[in-house]
Amino acid sequence: MTDGETGRVFRLAYVPGVTPAKWVNVWTERMPDVPVTLVAVSAAEVVKLLRDGGADAAFVRLPVDRDGLSVIPLYVETTVVVVPKDHAVAAVDEVAIADLSDDEVLHPLDDTIEWTVRPGLPAFTRPATTAGAVELVAAGTGLLLVPQSLARLHHRKDLTYRPMLDAPQSQVALAWPTDATTDLVEDFIGIVRGRTVNSSRGRTPASPAKKPAQRQAPKPAQNGSGRRSAPARRKGKGHRPR
Repeated sequence: MTDGETGRVFRLAYVPGVTPAKWVNVWTERMPDVPVTLVAVSAAEVVKLLRDGGADAAFVRLPVDRDGLSVIPLYVETTVVVVPKDHAVAAVDEVAIADLSDDEVLHPLDDTIEWTVRPGLPAFTRPATTAGAVELVAAGTGLLLVPQSLARLHHRKDLTYRPMLDAPQSQVALAWPTDATTDLVEDFIGIVRGRTVNSSRGRTPASPAKKPAQRQAPKPAQNGSGRRSAPARRKGKGHRPR
């Protein structure tokens, strides 16, 4: 739809762990006539959703297949290890990859962290989802490394997590189909980048209308020396001789 049409909706997808509320709140303030439809989607399906036209833009976790997409990296998340509360890791503040060398580490199929070499020992199975992997951690069958926001999303009272010092990190980005860079997408990009309302799409504020020129009173005439001429004095009447 074009900007001139009514009934417009901005469809924003997001992957687990990303909270789009702060950007949506700004949108609602600036664009009250264009509601936002939020679409929760798995990290594995978000690119297909964008290419199929199921959303105007999406918060994704890098890396993704960028073919046909425009991508703006936003922020990097700390990687943490999720463990049972009675695990030895729970007694320390930070963990290094070498500390997990004797532990079985789960590797879910929807993992979004790029590993050159995975830490620890391979677990007995690869769960389909991070949520399923968390259940296995709670059952005591392995540990799990995830972005911190996912550890918070799947929080359980019997589990805890600690930051990993030397693990790769996950990066969150905004993505949209390049060929569908609409005015609404441009508006949302401006919000995500923190632009003000007047520059949210790179627009320049309208120039103020010029005031009509005011007529000025003519300046007093000047003599040759550049000094203003004194006004001529009226001659008084002379006395008649008696």
